[in-house]
Amino acid sequence: MRHSLGPLLRRAMVGVLALGVIGAPARAAAPPSPEAERLAFTERYRAVQHGGFVRAANTAISCRTPATRPATAPSCPSARDGATAANGDFDMFYVDVDSDPNTYNSSRAEVRLPDGARVTYARLYWGGNLRVGEQKPPKDDGRVLIAEPGGEYKEVLADTVVGHRVAQGADAFQASADVTGLVRESRSGLYTVAQVNVAMGRSAAGAWGGWTLVVAYENASEPLRHLALWDGFDTLESARELRLSGADIPKGASGRAGLVAYDGDRGRTGDSFAVSTGPRASTPLSDPANPLGDALNSTIAEPGAAGARRVPSYSNTLGYDSDVFDLGPALRRGGDQLAVRLVSQRDAAWAGALFVAVDAQQ
Repeated sequence: MRHSLGPLLRRAMVGVLALGVIGAPARAAAPPSPEAERLAFTERYRAVQHGGFVRAANTAISCRTPATRPATAPSCPSARDGATAANGDFDMFYVDVDSDPNTYNSSRAEVRLPDGARVTYARLYWGGNLRVGEQKPPKDDGRVLIAEPGGEYKEVLADTVVGHRVAQGADAFQASADVTGLVRESRSGLYTVAQVNVAMGRSAAGAWGGWTLVVAYENASEPLRHLALWDGFDTLESARELRLSGADIPKGASGRAGLVAYDGDRGRTGDSFAVSTGPRASTPLSDPANPLGDALNSTIAEPGAAGARRVPSYSNTLGYDSDVFDLGPALRRGGDQLAVRLVSQRDAAWAGALFVAVDAQQ
């Protein structure tokens, strides 16, 4: 379902994406999906309901243990454990956790739905860099495999335009698909995603890529909330802003926001993710995993002491971000709208999806 919100953007950023087809796993290449260099962020889903969002995410590629690297770079195990490092420092190789010889990359992550929740929408996003030490064929951008908890692989095809752009030495893409039926039936547990079309090797642009499954749910025991999901694809060359208009946010409201982005390097500052609820200045968001000024820092993180499970569970994903932030500090005074602002001073980072869940006026 696509309800037009009319998001306001300072410049077109990223945009219309994906349709999902789930069928028997196929090993042949899928037909090429329509592509566009720039996709402006548009609203994918909106609802006002008792409930929220959960998401599962993981990387598709990481450093190779016997890495060739500059003398100043940390070892691969140290980088995976959270040391400051960039993907361009390493020879990068696929993550592959399944036992299927027909897949060259695979990783797992947990969808953790609250008890009593009913899935109302689910979308799978995947993407990465096609050009590193090798060049991957763009014709495979619009296809991945997904296995629900305890299930077998099923083919998923992009259901709308694929973002695909060559810039700053990278050949970057993102695709997505509606997988509501699969997640509604399968519910919580570890999902496996395989065959994300990313390149391995080493280059100045670096190897990076991964996937995120965003799930909206309703649950009568939770507060009434505004839910919105936007997506698109483009480089972050200046500030981007999305507005959730018509959202009467009460004082002291709670909420969360999630961001999917590509090619963020840990320790390279100049990135911020901020929120405002009216004419006041935006409040930058940060947490222990995402310090101020380094929002795109190669993390898959969320509020709370025990996040959803991932296999593997690297602290530094070396170029893939899928983070969930607590909006509480930005919502204390309430307001009549929600504006989310993403700023990056780098010219080789991409944003792919954004979702928010904030308390509504009862």
